[in-house]
Amino acid sequence: MAWVLIVNPFASGVDERRIAAVKTALPDGTEVLFTHRAGEATELARDADGSAGAIVVFAGDGTYNEVLNGVSGHTPLGFVPGGGTSVLPRVLGLPRDPAAAAARIAAGRERRIGLGRANGRRFGFNAGVGLDAELVRAVDRMGRRADGKRPGDTAFARAALGLVTRRRGRFEPALQIGGLGRAAFVMVANCSPYTYSGSYAIDVAPDASFEAGLDLVAPVRASAASLPGLVWAVASGHAAGRDDVLTAHDCDSTVVRCDAPMPLQVDGEDIGDVDAVVFEAERDAVTVLV
Repeated sequence: MAWVLIVNPFASGVDERRIAAVKTALPDGTEVLFTHRAGEATELARDADGSAGAIVVFAGDGTYNEVLNGVSGHTPLGFVPGGGTSVLPRVLGLPRDPAAAAARIAAGRERRIGLGRANGRRFGFNAGVGLDAELVRAVDRMGRRADGKRPGDTAFARAALGLVTRRRGRFEPALQIGGLGRAAFVMVANCSPYTYSGSYAIDVAPDASFEAGLDLVAPVRASAASLPGLVWAVASGHAAGRDDVLTAHDCDSTVVRCDAPMPLQVDGEDIGDVDAVVFEAERDAVTVLV
């Protein structure tokens, strides 16, 4: 069966030259399909699932997430880095260069991985309620550049600084995590690292694994004085054991209930405000090419 290559032409690392190089590295006869709107990658993946030899995605994290939500788990998937961060292929150990990653994918070495779900929506690497979702929303509000591409890490850093400044460094308990307790916000990891900032790995839950359940890291509260140390501990994977952070490892499911509606993000995509979220581990969910 012929392979399918789904391309988001608006992803920050995608251009005509790289598309040609990626297609050349994939098997002969690979069909190229372009996305033009949000949600279209899910539809394209659903149509190709079961009839394509493999579905390869040349895009960023948002498009990877759409494809994960359009497949049954039987058709092999390949993720070529085309976004500003492209967490999923990086965690899977693929090269940063798109053509080199495509060549590795074309070699056909398979791996089964688990996924997470947030209120039924799949995610590949992380999800969050509260702070990190607020940051995703703030960056989205900045809009896209003239070429249609999203802002990069610098914009994310500006958004983070602005959010902390508006709150004067204070984060109070605002949600309840089943089996753990109250916290200001919660980050849910399906793998390690949680994400990247440039070349720096933000390893929030260092024990998280595609082969295990979900890991949770949830700061209870923070003040202007405690925030710098808390941020370092969380970002470097040293949050476990702290009195001001709740953690859990290899969870099959948990429910988060918010005091008031809070933003939810999955794989860096704003899903909207929620009153409650059911997080579930979907073990052994899909086959990926690495």
